Parts: sequence; C-alpha cells; structure tokens
Amino acid sequence: MKKSSKVILGGAVVLVGLAVTYRAVNQAPDASLAPDEQMTQILNDGGCAFCHTANPDLPFYADFPVAKSLITKDVEEGYKAFDIVPMLQALAEGKAVNEVDLAKVEKCVADGTMPLMQYYLAHWGSSLTSTKTDMVLAWVKQHREQFYPNTLAAEEFKNEPVRPIPDSIAVDARKVALGEALYHDTRLSGDGTVSCATCHGINTAGVDNKQYSEGIKGQLGGVNAPTSFNACFNFVQFWDGRAATLAEQAGGPPLNPVEMGSASFDEIAARLSADADFTARFKAVYPEGLNEQTITDAIAEYEKTLVTPNSPFDRYLKGDKQALTAEQVEGYALFKEYNCATCHAGVNMGGLSYELMGKRADYFKDREINAKSGLTDADNGRWAQTKVERDRYRFKTPTLRNVALTWPYYHDGSVPTLDKAIDMMARYQVGREMPAADVQKVQSFLQALTGELKGKPVTNDNKQK
Repeated sequence: MKKSSKVILGGAVVLVGLAVTYRAVNQAPDASLAPDEQMTQILNDGGCAFCHTANPDLPFYADFPVAKSLITKDVEEGYKAFDIVPMLQALAEGKAVNEVDLAKVEKCVADGTMPLMQYYLAHWGSSLTSTKTDMVLAWVKQHREQFYPNTLAAEEFKNEPVRPIPDSIAVDARKVALGEALYHDTRLSGDGTVSCATCHGINTAGVDNKQYSEGIKGQLGGVNAPTSFNACFNFVQFWDGRAATLAEQAGGPPLNPVEMGSASFDEIAARLSADADFTARFKAVYPEGLNEQTITDAIAEYEKTLVTPNSPFDRYLKGDKQALTAEQVEGYALFKEYNCATCHAGVNMGGLSYELMGKRADYFKDREINAKSGLTDADNGRWAQTKVERDRYRFKTPTLRNVALTWPYYHDGSVPTLDKAIDMMARYQVGREMPAADVQKVQSFLQALTGELKGKPVTNDNKQK
C-alpha cells in the first residue's frame, strides 16, 4: 500500500474514532428523566458552571501558560453576564427559575451562541446536539407553563419571554384610600413641601422627568427617580435593591435627609395625628394607629393599584393583530433579536434581576470622558448593599412599561431621549451597533408599551425638551 493511501486510511480511522468518541461523551439525557433532571444533566455535562460561577472548579490545564489567559477571560466574561448558581439551586429544589434566567438560556441556546466554540472544542460533551437543544427549549416552555402561566395571551404567544399586564390585582380598598391620601400628603416631609407624588407624579407616568429629583430645601438626589407605576411587579425596589417590598420602599424617602427630611416616623405620625378627621379614618382601618408600619403599608396598598394594563402591545399579545403597526411588530422582533427581552422579561418587562451597566463596553469610562461626569456613590449600584465586587455597577433593571413617557433614562438620568437610550443599550449591553432604521423600529415598539391607568390612557403633563 502506498504511503499516501496509508495516511488517508489512517486519517479516516482517526476521524471515525473521534466521531465515535464524540458520540459516546455527548449523549443526550435519558428521555425518561423528568424535565428538570434533563436540564440539570445538560448544564452539568456542558460544564456551564466553569464560566458562570464565582469560584469554578476549573480543569487542570487551566493553569497552562497559553490556556490560562483565554480561560481566565472566558470565566470573567461568563460570570459577569450570568451567574448560574441560583438556577441550579432552583432546579435542585423544584422551584421556579427566574424569568430572566429562563430568557437568557432560551436565547443563547436558540441562537447557538453557547457554549463558546473554544470551549466545546476541548470539551466535546459540552456541545449542544439538536436533541439537547430541543430538550432545553422544551424545558423552558414547560417551566414557564408551570411557574409563569400566561393565561392572558393568545395561544401563539403563551411562550413569549414577556407577558401582558393583568387588569388589576387584589387590594384592600379601605387601605388604598388611605394610601392614596398619604401618597399625596406633604406632611410626610420635614418642611411640608414634598410628597411621594412630587417625584412620582400620577399625571407624569409615575416619574418627575428630571435627571435627579428635588427634595426639601432644593436638594438634589443622586439617582433618577424610577416610575412608581407597575412597581408592584418588581422583585425588589430601588435601583440597588435595598428594599424588598413596596412598604419597605415607602419607608425610605420620608427619612432621607435629601429627599423628604423627616427625623422619624414618630414625628410624621405626630403631624398626621393633629388632623382629627384623618386620624379617625385611619384608625377605623388600622386600630393600632399611625406608625411606620401602618403608614407604609397603606402607601404600598395604593401603589398596587398603579398598574397600567391594556397597552397596544398587551392587546397584541392577547390576540388583537391590529393593535400594533407593521413597524411595531418588526420592532418587537428586533427587541428580541438584540437580546433586549432577556433582561426586560416578564409582566413588567424588567424589574426581575440585577444587570451590569456596561456589559460589553465601559459605560462609566465613556461617560466620564464624554460628559466629564465622574463616578458617584450611586453608580456603585447593588455593590452598595452587598460589598460583593461582582455587584459593582449592577442595577435592578427598570421596567419598560410606559417608557416613552419616563425620560430621562438610565439610573443616572443622563440620556434625554428614547432613541439615544436604545442606541446606547445595544452598544454597551449587547456589543452591537444598531442601525438607525432598527433604532426607529424598536422605539416604535416601545411606544406601544404605554398602557392605561384605571381605564384611561397613561399620559404625561410634562413636555419633553
């Protein structure tokens, strides 16, 4: 046999051997396993925890000179983008996986962007076969049906990463009436000039449209005021997540020396108690009387009524194909294509996770250069609460509901217009330059997220500059 023929034959044998080995190490989970068990096995076989955990158990060759720099970079980028530990814990305990985690996994698997090529070339069992891909996507759908049933959507939209806002949520009407009065009551502030509505106006889409809100004595806060509309759907409150509930959030501003400047809730209760009529009405609902717990509970109950359903997009998801224009339908497709729906998921299209500001480019460095705006304590984001380095510059994602009316944008209120915010998000969060035509379509779609408050369209009395 000629030497060339032997080489060819030998190469063929090697290829067959590699194919057999690949098939042996990359088997899909047994179809008889429960979906959560299938998903766990796929994640483990894929070595996802190597790049998506804080302290990965890396393979021995991770310290080799050439491999070290590549692996270190992949681990840093992977963990920065997605921490897989909460998902694995939820699977192990049979609990709901966060909707944002579901959307992220679904998108990268559907696109085939994970695992990275350089990873699965060295770890054959990590690559996603068509069978594994089908299993993952089927698991996402099943998990949504189990934990996030989309009962309001038309059949074709039940597995979307976003869901329509319900028309209302259950509340205690008596508490709501008291909470509404307190929300607009300037007696919560130390000098009687500021109420909750000052920064979160009902006629201005739950915001004040200022970069930084103005508190007592003309003092300015350090972050942009997020909307109070649909806040009941957020998993935490404030940009840095320091309040776990609406009531806890309502207790913050009254005692903040920059915002409302009261010394204590005892002081606030004393001022309110001077109003005999209000005190009588309050005690009829809260026999224990006026105190921090009852005051904030009433405000929280009122804020639960600030839901804004029935936007054109909600009607579209419910089956009304005429609710959106052709441009808006294209904009929604682009919204998903550019990964926007992976973080702005669920009913509120946001408010379900902490995300890094500047995932693909250094937002704060560019802001400092372009706007000559240095870092502030507020820019630290979630880190201010946890002191965990990964949480630095990570913020609770804002809702996109009524976003066309809630300018200026970002936690620092530095972006005045929606089109600019979209363009920048593509660059800093996705690592892509979005063509002007795509920006226009996505903006048109986002304008279709303006809903109704108590049966009337959400409007904004302020005029955008």
